[in-house]
Amino acid sequence: MTRDERFMAAAIEQAKRAASIGEAPIGAVIVRGEEIIAVGSNTRESEKNALHHAELIAIDRACRALGGWRLIGCELFVTLEPCPMCAGGIINSRIERVVYGAPDPKAGCAQSVCNLFAMPFNHFPEVVGGVLQEECAALLSNFFGELRRKKKAARAQSKTPPPEQE
Repeated sequence: MTRDERFMAAAIEQAKRAASIGEAPIGAVIVRGEEIIAVGSNTRESEKNALHHAELIAIDRACRALGGWRLIGCELFVTLEPCPMCAGGIINSRIERVVYGAPDPKAGCAQSVCNLFAMPFNHFPEVVGGVLQEECAALLSNFFGELRRKKKAARAQSKTPPPEQE
């Protein structure tokens, strides 16, 4: 297992934690050197807060752990390609390297929809995509597939049966 895969596996554990409480299975870890200094998992639904993405929670915790907003020398490992909001947080916190698992064709801002990290901002993190991509993507597709099945079953159950014919 490579170093990137080892830390992505830790992000996957955070994603599984999110799924276990009914959240979209997205997890993140921030690493400095060989040490995980902060973790985060998606809590948008349980906290009723649009800002509670795994990356932003991990960034907040890393800033607190290190005592400052500049995360110089830090890397972010996240199971899903960062969205525009998270890409902004990554740029503003000066994270040096971003490693993600699955691409996000709907909101990904490292390559899928656009690449905010290549825009002329004041910081340009190195970006690596596709680390343990299949496992990261499977967590998401299984989670949302199960949600769709539950919704379909609930709709079917709520319909009244047809009256019996005599």
